[in-house]
Amino acid sequence: MSPVEMFSFIGRGAGITLQLLAGGLFIGFSLGTVLAVWRYRGSGRWFVVAYVSIIRGTPLLLQLSLIYFTLPIVLKIRLSTIAAGAIALGINSAAYMAEILRSGIESLSRGQFEAAKTLGISPFYAWKDIILPQVLRNIFPALTGEVIALLKETALISVIGGADIMRRAQMVTAESFTYFTPLCMAGACYYILVLSIEISAKRLGKKMRHDCY
Repeated sequence: MSPVEMFSFIGRGAGITLQLLAGGLFIGFSLGTVLAVWRYRGSGRWFVVAYVSIIRGTPLLLQLSLIYFTLPIVLKIRLSTIAAGAIALGINSAAYMAEILRSGIESLSRGQFEAAKTLGISPFYAWKDIILPQVLRNIFPALTGEVIALLKETALISVIGGADIMRRAQMVTAESFTYFTPLCMAGACYYILVLSIEISAKRLGKKMRHDCY
């Protein structure tokens, strides 16, 4: 296999990697938002604290293994590697998202909450239209860091056979008995994706700051 063919083969795993990132990000952000709001409002506070502590205190690989190997047996369902990976990444990311969002919520003045209540705005629309947009602007750098971390963690899907970038690099090494070149190419693919996220985040961050004024 020529270097060009090798890079092309490994690079095609980016599709799986991005699917995992999208699924994990959607689950993580959605669940993390719910957890952060619950904790701030005081409802389910101890559950949220316990969830964050347990998820952050155990390896993602363990969580992925439990979901992929144990969940189908317990619930009598069949999970694909992508579905299991996205769920595991989402559940793990939610714990970090919840803490990031909580810090953003607590950075806002309580006067905004009181003003929304005084004006008769329902809690749902107050959070949706007033609170969370401001929180997102405040936590945008930390949120970008979590997205990048999540992207790199998608490599763990290779453990359960997902044909992502890392798994394809391993397949090439098994066939060619060469480790350095395939692994460097996999690293280059991840680096390109990370740079793309950073560039997109900088542009979006500038737009968000511009829209504030």
